[in-house]
Amino acid sequence: MAASVETVTNPPQQTQQKRKHRGRLLDLKRLKKNWQLYVLIIPTFLCFLIFSYIPMYGVLIAFKDYVPVLGVWNSPWVGFKYFNQFFQSYYFWDLLRNTMGIQIYGLIVGFPLPIILALALNEMKDGFWKKFSQTVTYAPNFISVVVMGGMIIAFLDPSTGIINHAIQAFGLKPIAFMNDPRWFKNVYVLSGVWQGTGWGSVIYLAALAGVDPALHEAAIVDGASRLQRIWHINLPAIVPTMVILLIMNVGSLFSMGYEKILLLQNPLNLSSSNVIATFVYKQGLLDGQYSYAAAVGLFNSAINAILLIAVNKIAQKVSDTSLW
Repeated sequence: MAASVETVTNPPQQTQQKRKHRGRLLDLKRLKKNWQLYVLIIPTFLCFLIFSYIPMYGVLIAFKDYVPVLGVWNSPWVGFKYFNQFFQSYYFWDLLRNTMGIQIYGLIVGFPLPIILALALNEMKDGFWKKFSQTVTYAPNFISVVVMGGMIIAFLDPSTGIINHAIQAFGLKPIAFMNDPRWFKNVYVLSGVWQGTGWGSVIYLAALAGVDPALHEAAIVDGASRLQRIWHINLPAIVPTMVILLIMNVGSLFSMGYEKILLLQNPLNLSSSNVIATFVYKQGLLDGQYSYAAAVGLFNSAINAILLIAVNKIAQKVSDTSLW
């Protein structure tokens, strides 16, 4: 009986081992064949390893009462003390509301515009006007954050700004945009949309370049209009790209940089402009509360990770496109 069991069970085990061995041999052959590509990846890999993964041990200070003289390992453990301090603070919900408000507003306004621009540019004939339109829409992306902040403040100045001059030309009173908390989200989001829409359309244009011209030719023969071809051919072709970018945008919903918002921030608009990123910067670098700032930053990163996983799972169920 034992011999018969062995004869039944051993062959499948041997075939599995052979398959694993063949898979390893194939992997080695691919590695030897494409070794140049792996060499090109090494600098990027080392960059991420040195500057992104090795420093991650520093998140330990979020659970410690960090003293620079003692170092990370010798500083005393305090557990979730600083997390509880942040959650129980009076400004917790204000920071959360401001961060989510700005980012969701930016996602709603800024996500569809690169798609619309890419579809419009794709329909233009190659020539001067298409190149001119691409240059005009791409150029703002290359303006530095500091220069962009100075431009916004100068353009929106109540007395000398070009925007307020245009408002006064229509007989209206000038508006102190940068001093009114109600205008801050609009200024921040719309300036970001103006700066990033053209550059964001590049990836959609690349996806549209892969559409088979035969599909358009067949649609024209069937009498489809230009809008119908855009809706039924071009738009479905970029849906996978749209899903991937939407997942990444939602996954980085709390990962807004502090540079631009800090440049536009002042005591008068602080109630709308104080977000988690600027709070971490001020607590950590300006006030020297390293453990507290690390705890808030770790909470921010954890929320981003949860959002990324959740949205990716939803995308897997709704469509066939996901990050993994």
